[in-house]
Amino acid sequence: MYFSKLSGLFFLSFIKFMFAPIGGPHIGLSFLETYLSCVLGAVTAAAIFYFSSNFFMKRAHEKRVQRHRNHIEKGVPHKKKKVFTWTNKTIIKVKRTLGIYGISLWAPLFLSVPLGSIVAAKFFGNDKRTFPLIVFGMFLNGAITTSIAFIFFG
Repeated sequence: MYFSKLSGLFFLSFIKFMFAPIGGPHIGLSFLETYLSCVLGAVTAAAIFYFSSNFFMKRAHEKRVQRHRNHIEKGVPHKKKKVFTWTNKTIIKVKRTLGIYGISLWAPLFLSVPLGSIVAAKFFGNDKRTFPLIVFGMFLNGAITTSIAFIFFG
């Protein structure tokens, strides 16, 4: 029973790290047990998705290329994609504003651990500071979210 509580928070942290600590007080875990299970789950997920992000980015690129080929084979006119869209401009603005520290520390918390880790790897994957910053962000954000969970729900 105890192991299932810890593993439940561990795997919940894989997906949505921000809200996982809320479950700790409800299932009777201590602050430290909640904090460690959530942080370890988030760090594990971040490592998996950060270091396999090249696979996901190559797969997405191959799908776009295949979709383009299908349009050509079927004779369907293919609209040329706009390069400077509002979304692209916003992404570049966020990247320039927050930089490596903001993206690495906060993207896994606010987006989700898998998506935030892939975004950090896409923007700053060549920088050796990126993954340690993600891990540091998990420990920092874990302390903040677990404290909030125990203050309001404990």
